[in-house]
Amino acid sequence: MTRCAVFGTGSWGTAFSMVLADAGCRVTMWGRRAALVDTLNATRENPDYLPGVRLPDAVTATADAAEAARDAEFTVLAVPSQTLRGNLERWAPLLAPGTVLVSLMKGVELGTAKRMSEVIEEVAAKEGTAAGPDGTGGRVAVLTGPNLAREIAARQPAAAVVACADEEVARRLQTACHTPYFRPYTNTDVVGCELGGAVKNVIGLAVGIADGMGLGDNAKASLITRGLAETARLGSVLGADPRTFAGLAGMGDLVATCSSPLSRNHTFGTNLGRGMTLAETIAATKQTAEGVKSCESVLDLARRHAVDMPITETVVSIVHDGKPPLVALKELMSRSAKAEGH
Repeated sequence: MTRCAVFGTGSWGTAFSMVLADAGCRVTMWGRRAALVDTLNATRENPDYLPGVRLPDAVTATADAAEAARDAEFTVLAVPSQTLRGNLERWAPLLAPGTVLVSLMKGVELGTAKRMSEVIEEVAAKEGTAAGPDGTGGRVAVLTGPNLAREIAARQPAAAVVACADEEVARRLQTACHTPYFRPYTNTDVVGCELGGAVKNVIGLAVGIADGMGLGDNAKASLITRGLAETARLGSVLGADPRTFAGLAGMGDLVATCSSPLSRNHTFGTNLGRGMTLAETIAATKQTAEGVKSCESVLDLARRHAVDMPITETVVSIVHDGKPPLVALKELMSRSAKAEGH
């Protein structure tokens, strides 16, 4: 039986643990709160994030990182993206030799503007962990796509993308998480898959703000479409495959995030659009909305490569600069006209 470690007991980490167990893996979840870990083991339920959902018997939890990591063929990282580096620096010495590090995170690191796989490779290289045959991080994989945790925990049908530079590793992970309700596809375009997941959170905020302002479907469809164009422009400069953005990691994830009330980023944006302040919205949000911080790092990444991302700029101005949404909308709509391909 394949051994998997899942670091993180939030909604997505818990739901993906269920997927792995349903696919026949033995899963050990790591959680930082001992009380929650005890509850998970005693009640077979995660009351903080997925109440009412029973965990498979093949899933156990621990607050001991070394215990979770022991003999794991796949080590899944499901923590907030801005905490990844600090956490992984502590965990890296504990990881099983040859383990595949799998990122569930959809963000860009503040300060460095690095994608999550780049952070993983950088930290793992210091410990000699997770390097491929050529030492370039071939054992780092990304799982992304339209994967709302609550739906997957309810075992509703969903598809995803497993991205890794090493096709054989991608296929192994694909097998480890393939269930009757969860269908993973493989891809070698790690850059495109990660950018799709990170930028869609920012566009999800924008569409949520539009919803909160009472704007119509035309406005929201325009934001989704032009948001995808921004993502593709950035991806092109960074060497991504343009086809990736038409797939599950691009359009698929974007549509789910921008259209579902289960999306944290969409809900966060809706509250801002209704007039709540950033502090009020954060206080009302129980889980991390990755786009709130990543919008700044995505914009930083774009500026480093001279890529124009007006919707991302608008989100940053509303979320972090305090610009009223109506003012930001007028400025966005008054930009000079141009051909659609630009």
